[in-house]
Amino acid sequence: MTTTPPPLPAAAPAGSQQYTCPACGAQTAYAPGTTVLRCPTCGAEQVIAGTDGTIDEHSYDQWAALPPKPVATIAKQVLSCRNCGATTETDLLAGTCQFCGGVLIAVAQPDGLIAPEAVVPFKVEKRKANDAFVTWVRSRRFAPTALRKVGSTEAIAGTYVPHWTYDAHTETDYTGQRGEHYWVTETYSVSDGKGGSRTETRQVQRTRWYPAAGHVARDFDDVLVMASTKVAPELVGKAGPWSLGDAAPFTPDYLAGYSALRYDVDPDAGLAAAKNEMQDVVRDDCRHDIGGDEQQVDRMNTSYSSLMFKLMLLPIWIASYIYAGKTYQVLVNANTGEVTGERPYSKLKIALAIVAALILLAAIITVVVLLKRRH
Repeated sequence: MTTTPPPLPAAAPAGSQQYTCPACGAQTAYAPGTTVLRCPTCGAEQVIAGTDGTIDEHSYDQWAALPPKPVATIAKQVLSCRNCGATTETDLLAGTCQFCGGVLIAVAQPDGLIAPEAVVPFKVEKRKANDAFVTWVRSRRFAPTALRKVGSTEAIAGTYVPHWTYDAHTETDYTGQRGEHYWVTETYSVSDGKGGSRTETRQVQRTRWYPAAGHVARDFDDVLVMASTKVAPELVGKAGPWSLGDAAPFTPDYLAGYSALRYDVDPDAGLAAAKNEMQDVVRDDCRHDIGGDEQQVDRMNTSYSSLMFKLMLLPIWIASYIYAGKTYQVLVNANTGEVTGERPYSKLKIALAIVAALILLAAIITVVVLLKRRH
């Protein structure tokens, strides 16, 4: 990261929001669950403009026709402090000034970088996120007893994580097999307890398979693919889903007081992941179309049209805590409050639980054996 100290006198870019309170001069920040910037010192509020606009999407085919611009080759983002004017080059879209604590917002988009079209604003405030974190940590089963003493996070930061969303119309030809159940009667021999045997019957389910082929169509809307590798995808996935209906047209004002990651997954790589998700849904459509009691899908040939995509920022509180010298990360979905994360396990508690289960199983077996002997 390259950082340039503030110039003297400080001057923010023309037309930019200063993010300073008009009443007391303190730094303002976006207030979760609202459409205002709020001063933490005096409580004064400024309404965010443009929240009722439309969210645009890009034609994927038109983007793909442009000269390739891999994200790895795109210049770093230049952020400017709206308070003191300091600038910094970074991979973030927003952050906090190291000189004055002011809001860092992008001065301009580097050539080839796709700008966000939408943002799901923070809804869960920091205090509630910390409470959710503490509740989550203390409720972990088989966790070390000392973990319950964790009263707060070592650090909790609000971050917007970039995601691609994809729309598509799909047409799929498939071949497969339809299975239909039927029953047959089987005979078998069992001991009669007197040294002989007797014949009994039972109903057994069998399946007849028939060839199947057909065509299905489906429209997909906002298939979500994470566009950053800076946060563990498996943790972010578990923290979802987000209420995408809460999305608003992007404006930097929503980033005030938070950091925002820049995407490092290209749209074409994101589309490949989105198609994998779509294929799972299409396969279910084929199974439904085949009908019968069981289905096998042997081949699918899917065409994609009306491909649209956009970049959307989703809010997460990223918390961390230290236990036994190791740092663990926990994510709080800042839209829904869902919590997921890493945690330690107590080997002693797990071992005791296994021993207790074995003792209980042995006791049940002993009771069953004694009851049988009495009869």
